[in-house]
Amino acid sequence: MKILWVKAGGLVPPDTGGKIRSYNILRELAREHSVTFFSFYAAHPSDSHPTLKNFFERVVCLPLSLPVPKSRAEIVDYGIRLLSSQPYLITKYCRSKVNDELRALLQHETYDVIVCDFLSPAGIIPWESRTPKVVFTHNVEAVIWRRHYEVATNPLWKAISWWEWRKTAAAEKRYLRLADRVLTVSDTDRDSFATFLDPRKITVIPTGVDVDYFQPLPGAEIPDSLVFTGSMDWLPNEDAIFYFVEAILPLIKQQHPSVSLEVVGRNPSRKLQALLEAEKSVRLTGWVEDIRPFLARGSACIVPLRIGGGTRLKIFEAMAMGRAVVSTTVGAEGLPVQNAENILLADTPKDFAASVVSLLRNSDQRRRLGAGDWSRKITAGLR
Repeated sequence: MKILWVKAGGLVPPDTGGKIRSYNILRELAREHSVTFFSFYAAHPSDSHPTLKNFFERVVCLPLSLPVPKSRAEIVDYGIRLLSSQPYLITKYCRSKVNDELRALLQHETYDVIVCDFLSPAGIIPWESRTPKVVFTHNVEAVIWRRHYEVATNPLWKAISWWEWRKTAAAEKRYLRLADRVLTVSDTDRDSFATFLDPRKITVIPTGVDVDYFQPLPGAEIPDSLVFTGSMDWLPNEDAIFYFVEAILPLIKQQHPSVSLEVVGRNPSRKLQALLEAEKSVRLTGWVEDIRPFLARGSACIVPLRIGGGTRLKIFEAMAMGRAVVSTTVGAEGLPVQNAENILLADTPKDFAASVVSLLRNSDQRRRLGAGDWSRKITAGLR
């Protein structure tokens, strides 16, 4: 089969949940099929995308001059596109240059299927083409913006979140209806889309991780330590750390003053860095080559997300390494986990803090939650 895979934001290094999921699926597809990988992303030094030619039949890479996330330039860019009917996650990437390049490719090549990876590339997909088109949704993007709106306290950010929520919801309905097939990563996402799509059009690809790569490392645990992993330039992850440090950590310290937290992930914002300069028990690592040593050191893994969609690979990675996990319900949404059986779920600061303290004080409970055969099965994507 000849597959054209279209992705905004790039693929390598696979350092976000979406990239990791797409990268592994693409590598497996390329073993049996002819894959053309077409991607457009912010230009950056030491771009490793040309190395993908070693794996795929053809690679088309379009580095774009995009503003730095959360910079003044991005605020200006957002303002320019504010009145577009399309959400910014589409208009940010879908420039005329990209559209022209994709159309030129399709004039000379024919494919059996076109895959739109995430909603972002939807603005350039040739929906009028007879070639079957698949939208691979890693999240329900509108739900993420709705949750931003619900937790926002800044009036301007609340207004922006509402505007993007409405535009993103309309875009999801439009493009998913145009697609021939829609892929989701959880039953929860499938059910959300089934409110406006024929359920027979939707296929669920369960989340899993490489359990040969993520293995328990006995003896590495540091007492009283917590770990959070995730790209810190993704707003829901940043919100999670602000929420934890401001609302939950003080409650934990009242009962467990020696607690510490490592936040492992790329590109923490200046705002987050400034907050944590005054909080000496929390360490920001920035980008790391390998997250496994950090997961292994943690007595427990925390996932205090209030905003999100899709599924969190970070939970399965921690479970595969035998780590006990405390998460909000939103953080564990879409995953086949059971509270108190293989994870602890808590949705208020008081309950979250109590769950963390319980784990820090009870090594048997940590081992029970992190060492079960069930955890290994579900992290491998088995039902």
